[in-house]
Amino acid sequence: MPHRSLRFTSAAVGLAALTTALTAHQPAQAATDRIRLGSASDVSRASWNGPAFTMNGAGGVVAASMARAVDDIRGATGSLDVVVLSGSSPTSGSKTPECDTITGLAGVNSCTTWTLTAANDGNSSQVNADVRNAEFVYFAGGDQCRYAAWKGTALEASVESVVAKGGGSGGGSAGHHINSPIVYDACNGSVTSSEALANPYDRYISFTTGMFQWANYGGVVNDSHFVTRDRMGRTMAFLARSVKDGLAPGGAAWGVGVEEGGGSLFLDRDGMATQYGKDAYVVLADHQPEQAVDRKPLTYSGFKIWRLTPGSTFDFKNRPTCGYYLRSVTNGVAEANLYNGTPVTNCGSQGGGGALAESEPNDSRDTADDATGLASPASLSGTMKSTSDRDYFKLSVNAGQTVTVNCAVPSAYDADLYWLDANGSTLERSVGDGLGTDEALSFTRTGSGTGTYYLDVEAYSGSGAATYACAVTKS
Repeated sequence: MPHRSLRFTSAAVGLAALTTALTAHQPAQAATDRIRLGSASDVSRASWNGPAFTMNGAGGVVAASMARAVDDIRGATGSLDVVVLSGSSPTSGSKTPECDTITGLAGVNSCTTWTLTAANDGNSSQVNADVRNAEFVYFAGGDQCRYAAWKGTALEASVESVVAKGGGSGGGSAGHHINSPIVYDACNGSVTSSEALANPYDRYISFTTGMFQWANYGGVVNDSHFVTRDRMGRTMAFLARSVKDGLAPGGAAWGVGVEEGGGSLFLDRDGMATQYGKDAYVVLADHQPEQAVDRKPLTYSGFKIWRLTPGSTFDFKNRPTCGYYLRSVTNGVAEANLYNGTPVTNCGSQGGGGALAESEPNDSRDTADDATGLASPASLSGTMKSTSDRDYFKLSVNAGQTVTVNCAVPSAYDADLYWLDANGSTLERSVGDGLGTDEALSFTRTGSGTGTYYLDVEAYSGSGAATYACAVTKS
């Protein structure tokens, strides 16, 4: 492999291209503020390949999932424009923290931050012009009640138009909440798990529905900062309420809780989700609660819970009926171990594909672990046992297929990713800098028939027993 010091990344190339770009700071009207980074002119293109969505557990952009969204939408060619919507300005540091990350990604032509402080700002002509000309809209962290206030304004329709043309949407924390069809809007205040379980009709629990309805994501209530702030209990209460009050179609409500600290759920145009960075949880309430009434504690038996570790997948289009563990709530008290459990039934990876853990020795093509028989999406996992460790996986790709690989790398080490042909030549690579930096690449086979390829995960610095997880999707 080439020495690390000679490597380059597409993100670095994209950043260099933007060093001479225009930065404009323009107040548009009394209640709004506009800052544009990158090119002053929007990209013009006939068609896009999305939609794609990023659902983040905290407010910040997760570079790995955002880079994948950008690549999916633009089909890995050309560039696109991004708009960040915020309900308030940062109190310290950069005024454009989301765009600072986004403009460093390959394929980004511009990133415009709009700060909107009043509900009627959603009808601003310049805001809506920028959004409609963009290919991705990112909702920053903050207050989802402010975002819910844009329901029925021109801005709602503008964001929907971006997704409809093959672009995308996403956000973190409050921005994650607003991207689900059933929004816990927090307009009456924030509720804790203990409060919600003690009374699922607590005055702090309020919902906004009918704003954004993304394909394959029906019946979902998003939640953020999930494990750190112990929000499983309140999500259970939200789901019981959604079923009881008829907010979810078909009598089934789904919770998607994403952890902070780099957690991001990426959803592609076919409804397949891939988890990045930290864990996420999918929680299903598929029957009426035994007790969900005002001023009485919740009783609900048998919430179905899928834990999505980094690199694992979940098929929201064809939602699995296996791979979950069960937890109940009785008189407002949830069972122990809400965030871990043994699946009642096993269906391989959460998305219904296959899973393969490395087996040493696998430090060469001749000793590669054979993943050719795994269904897509597949999950490959292993550890970097030393600073010179290499893990090889053998895969097959049919003519015309595109393979996308997304690896969640633990903070104990820095690992690189190489895609090799049958002779060992490097065709694609991902060599992000830093401990815990996730890696991703894609490859399209143009030849006829089926070809044999190798995925090489190799250590650059650090080592340990922490597991990396690579999601491999063929389309």
